[in-house]
Amino acid sequence: MEQRNTLQLRPSAETRFADELAALKAADQGRRPPGWALSARAARSFILGDSKLSIRRKFYGDDALVERALVALMSEQGLMLVGEPGTAKSMLSELLAAAISGSSMLVVQGSTGVTEDHVRYGWNYALLIAEGPTPRALVPSPVMEAMRLGRVVRVEELTRCPPEIQDVLISVLSEKVMAVPELGESASVYAAPGFSVIGTANLRDRGVHEMSSALKRRFNFETVTPLTDPALETELIRQEVDKRLGQADISVNFPDEVTDLLVTTFQDLRRGQTKDQVPLSKPSAVMSTAEAVNIAHAAALEAAFLGNGDVGGGHIGRQLHGVIVKDNAEDVKKVRAYVDHIVKERARRSKVWSDFLGAVKPMKDES
Repeated sequence: MEQRNTLQLRPSAETRFADELAALKAADQGRRPPGWALSARAARSFILGDSKLSIRRKFYGDDALVERALVALMSEQGLMLVGEPGTAKSMLSELLAAAISGSSMLVVQGSTGVTEDHVRYGWNYALLIAEGPTPRALVPSPVMEAMRLGRVVRVEELTRCPPEIQDVLISVLSEKVMAVPELGESASVYAAPGFSVIGTANLRDRGVHEMSSALKRRFNFETVTPLTDPALETELIRQEVDKRLGQADISVNFPDEVTDLLVTTFQDLRRGQTKDQVPLSKPSAVMSTAEAVNIAHAAALEAAFLGNGDVGGGHIGRQLHGVIVKDNAEDVKKVRAYVDHIVKERARRSKVWSDFLGAVKPMKDES
């Protein structure tokens, strides 16, 4: 019988960091909010790191945002994380759920295909026909299950859900109860302590299905912004790429100067100016850290499987193409200006930048 590879490409946060969660729980002397698996201090340490307990940082960005998010989840309102694509909103929601509930797996993935069953409950129709509407025939949604268990439920891409589905959350967040009239007039599920909702939405999706004012009032909004600190972005990219390559048992030589080139390029184009304050035309493409990680990973794979294992500026230049031409053809012209005025000058002083220049030239000619 053929054996299947049981290795998971991306286990849940509580699985990946089980040892850290256990260490934090064992050392946790802080006051825990009702229903929480950890104290707020320990949850903060899980996300932002604690060198004394060998807990590594997992979210790179605004530490105060994490603290505000934890406070929001202790309150009666939900938490809404908004921002540009690739700013780690979903990752942060997963980490928060794992720290608070010990589980991040209660998720509703927002889309136009989401129905009321995904947010309230559905039925096992075979049992429904055989027994009628009974508790055994009821199929709870992740939201209902979170209410029952006193856990955090995550609603990803909330603004992609139709408005009538979004508004189901209004009574859930305000009353903390979900009626099940099919089981009788008084049949309801009441939220246990620890229940809360974390929603995420991309700023670029505004207008897809705008949230109602009533629903917005039930959430505390926090904006997750792109990384502005080159050192933090470099650390995150190296950490994520090393993890991906390690999981695949791939070894490459990835010099620091190549990572610096990638981070510098992304920071320049994201800000619309170089670190020397030379103004640039910002592309509309999402120049997020997540995209930078993908480029670095792809460059490493190219070097490992199609080269000699040494990652250079040319690998970064070739992989940049897929990011720039994704959204808007005008972005190619903006990158052309960046190459002509900035990259050419740097290429005169650095082989890494010279190799990068040679690789991005074909992309320049496309427009």
